[in-house]
Amino acid sequence: MNHLLSGYTVLDFTHFLAGPACTRLMAELGADIIKVESPSGDATRNMPFSKNGRSGYFVQQNRGKKSISIDLRSSEGLEIIKSLLPKVDVLIENFSPGTMSRLGIGWEEVRKINPRVVMCSVSTFGQTGPLSKLVGYDPIGQAFAGITDLIGEKDGPPCYPMFSLGDTLTGAHAFGAINASLLYRERSGKGQYLDISILDCYFHHHDLSPQIVSLSERALVPTRNGRMHFTLAPTGIFRGKKRYMFIVALEHQWPDFCRVINKEELIKDQRFIDNAARVDNVEELVEEIESWIRSMPDDDAAITALMEGRIPVAPVLSITEAMDHPHLVERGTIRTISDRVLPDFEVPGCPLRFSEFPEPLELEAPFLGEHNRDVLEHLLGFSEEKIKTLEESGVLSTESKTS
Repeated sequence: MNHLLSGYTVLDFTHFLAGPACTRLMAELGADIIKVESPSGDATRNMPFSKNGRSGYFVQQNRGKKSISIDLRSSEGLEIIKSLLPKVDVLIENFSPGTMSRLGIGWEEVRKINPRVVMCSVSTFGQTGPLSKLVGYDPIGQAFAGITDLIGEKDGPPCYPMFSLGDTLTGAHAFGAINASLLYRERSGKGQYLDISILDCYFHHHDLSPQIVSLSERALVPTRNGRMHFTLAPTGIFRGKKRYMFIVALEHQWPDFCRVINKEELIKDQRFIDNAARVDNVEELVEEIESWIRSMPDDDAAITALMEGRIPVAPVLSITEAMDHPHLVERGTIRTISDRVLPDFEVPGCPLRFSEFPEPLELEAPFLGEHNRDVLEHLLGFSEEKIKTLEESGVLSTESKTS
């Protein structure tokens, strides 16, 4: 075994991010991923940043996968997919709901061909419900989940976060569901269908808000609160001399926090006597804390003092600073990869760590249709002549490896 999922084969109809994030994790664990692309290819093959006609975004999300490029609208293309179904353990797709059925490979058809297969559909809103037929992406699911409304200044508009939390964590939720289903299949012999949505996963990230709203019978509704947490203090982003820092001091940490910042008198100050009082007087509390930060030689000294006092604190790093941070580098949280076209570049590493498989696999991203012959010859026994005929008729497509 190369890794945990070696020997499992995945038929991957995903594109953009949520679905590919799932199969990227599976590839990192050794699964054989057969990425099915249209003749025009995954749209992310053209997304920035590109060099020499090759997209770093595509490479980052699709390393370790094989690419077959098939015209699924053709009867020959559909028959190829149906012939592959008995050979795979997992089928994953993130088309709009209903697309796979219209193509002739919906769950009812798939399970007839391979009753042991685990089929996973990833979508913005899910396969059922009033919103299910709408087109959507990560930020659309975020907005419907009540997440976007909580981001931004208290009296200002909501803000748009510059990262794809929903897509990647939906991919991780799908990854977990698929692996649990494979475990169930090992015990029962049965495959099953999974319906994973960005909206469901986004709402799953709420911690305090739903139960507060529900138990207060809608009387208390959390809102965005700028730099500070709406119901915990001190918890938020504090201004230093040259940078911002995130500080968290919960109820049990409050006395130690006051001692660290040399303001032990605040422990029994009635304005800050408990969390509720500190939330009510948060502006005065922020000034007390930021005045201490300003009194320190520099921001690093303030951060170091808090760390040494066991108070949770972090500098608010830029993406460049995070990529260069020794901790992220040492753990492989950021890693350098090689590609056949692009120069070596840095991408997020695999966040999953296993004692039996401590080293990451060396993976490479495919060219469009690069593995047509490999997959069709070895899994389906197609002859060279049959593959050539399919290429000439446009059922199969390939791109130049130097494009």
